[in-house]
Amino acid sequence: MRNHTEITSFILLGLTEDPQLQILMFIFLLLAYLLSMTGNITIVFLTLVDSHLKTAMYLFLQNLSFLEILFTSVCIPRFLHSISTGDRTITYDACLSQLFFADMLVVTEFFLLVIMSYDRYVAICKPLHYMIIMSHSVCKSFILGCWVTASLMIFPATVMLLDLEFCGPNAIDHFFCDANPILKIACSDPWNIEQMVLVCSVVVFITTLVCVVLSYTYIIRTILRFPSLEQKRKAFSTCSSHIIVVSIAYGSCIFIYIKPSAKDEMTINKRVAILTTSISPMLNPFIYTLRNKQVKQAFKDLVKRIILLPRN
Repeated sequence: MRNHTEITSFILLGLTEDPQLQILMFIFLLLAYLLSMTGNITIVFLTLVDSHLKTAMYLFLQNLSFLEILFTSVCIPRFLHSISTGDRTITYDACLSQLFFADMLVVTEFFLLVIMSYDRYVAICKPLHYMIIMSHSVCKSFILGCWVTASLMIFPATVMLLDLEFCGPNAIDHFFCDANPILKIACSDPWNIEQMVLVCSVVVFITTLVCVVLSYTYIIRTILRFPSLEQKRKAFSTCSSHIIVVSIAYGSCIFIYIKPSAKDEMTINKRVAILTTSISPMLNPFIYTLRNKQVKQAFKDLVKRIILLPRN
């Protein structure tokens, strides 16, 4: 892997050099990570054990939570270790591995959000055919397709990174291995891989966004035809959690690509990365739990069983 590489490790500069801010950042990220893991593991467990949460929507929610667990674990624990020990070095192989899995998980999540919007479209616009269209086997195929397609899209760019030469400064201006700051310190010309990364990013972002917008256009048109206000309210409530999560995901990407100036590029990218790798995975379980009666009821039933278990 290092035939063309003269350096064997990188230095992750992190977010700040201020010791006090580093302490605050460590506490915040640690709490966010623990909350994220607790919330997402709880959702995965509930959807596995509760018989009322066996529909397609909860299967997709289970996989979204699983994705969030993996994604935040790829990025945050390594950064927490760096803050606590002061060791900012990361090996060449570990850096490329982190880059591949982080990007692959992000792309998989975008594809999964599209499938979840399609699920809401079928549930509201074609309710009589929902069980046939969104059968268990079809849902599993959708989920497998998300993972496989994302891996196939990210793998070529990662392989091309192996041919880059790193012979000068090895400091990466980020708190984890991201493509843009890595390409900036390459000695060889990264133009080809930059174009591939740009094309893949645009294709994934535009195509998935168009699919989500189309789904919700049909959903809103259908809901507005409902005769009663109560029917409209219930229909909108089934989509509200997903809309919030989609808004956070796509809003983060928009902030990355719409920058005030080149000087502030990395600063903004790192702040948005904190949102996507830490805050968003922490918020998603609470968004779905607080706005979903079935998930809340399943959680209450689980707590009751845990409390009553020692007495039995």
